[in-house]
Amino acid sequence: MSANACQKTVEHSRLLKFYSAVFYAGSSFLITVVNKTVLTSFRFPSYMCLGIGQMIITLVVLYAAKMSKTVQFQDFDRSIVLKIFPLPLLYVGNHITGLASTKKLSLPMFTVLRKFTILMTMILEVYILRKTFPKRLVYSVVAIVLGAMVAASSDLAFDVESYTFILLNDALTAASGVYTKKKLGTEGLGKYGVLFYNALIIVIPTLLASAFTGDLHKAVTFEDWVETTFIFCFLMSCFMGFVLMYSIVLCSYYNSALTTTVVGAIKNVAVAYIGIFVGGDYLFSWTNFLGLSICMSGGLVYSYLIFNQKSSGSNTEGAQELKIHITED
Repeated sequence: MSANACQKTVEHSRLLKFYSAVFYAGSSFLITVVNKTVLTSFRFPSYMCLGIGQMIITLVVLYAAKMSKTVQFQDFDRSIVLKIFPLPLLYVGNHITGLASTKKLSLPMFTVLRKFTILMTMILEVYILRKTFPKRLVYSVVAIVLGAMVAASSDLAFDVESYTFILLNDALTAASGVYTKKKLGTEGLGKYGVLFYNALIIVIPTLLASAFTGDLHKAVTFEDWVETTFIFCFLMSCFMGFVLMYSIVLCSYYNSALTTTVVGAIKNVAVAYIGIFVGGDYLFSWTNFLGLSICMSGGLVYSYLIFNQKSSGSNTEGAQELKIHITED
């Protein structure tokens, strides 16, 4: 009886891990396409204001849910800032650099260079969360990064500013994912508190920054505000910003931060190959295509290994782990 109950619990846990990962992959795919439409197709001039719109929607949805008692999280007090730091800083940096790189890079190259987030996340999990990884997982991550390097080596539209933005975005995404996993266990916050107070703390400073830099003026005077199609896409991007952040927190809650970043590789199978035929900004080369294929294969292998492994409490005989030691000066 207890054995059956234990088996059902493990199976339920695996399903939650899988479904939360699929939810994140789908959300990530949709927001990449929608953001690309708003920033590139419509040439909306301010990725910062688009990020502000996404934060505002997050606040409105979660506050309404809290007032209706659909969700619960701690009321604001002075301890919140200390509990959640440094997530707000990482969040806004991740948001801005992510939107900037989406605007400046072709869709397939954006998805390829995002793979470096996986390696950065693995390093941070070792350093911050003191985790170890099985060798097979490490090899699959190496394959993902190798494929990304091969694909990027033949990028016919190389631009220093674009690559700087995307690599900064990778580092901030990795740090945000690891610290999100760490903060989810903080008393009083939970999934919804992390989302709400992240947005609350940074929305006003970001709004002031956009006004100071002139981004807000460019956004307000944008000529396509009278176009119904643009308004729909803009609002969809704002709503999907909330959905994406929720899916990231949910996936990190049921999985590891590393798994959450690798799940993006599965999403990229669709995004990268669709981007070859849709969007018009992809310059085809066989080297780039080969790199994409290596990259995606590594992501699929990782996902297969992680979602088919035994429960964390079991010790499989003969399983080898690669232990990475970090020396602190």
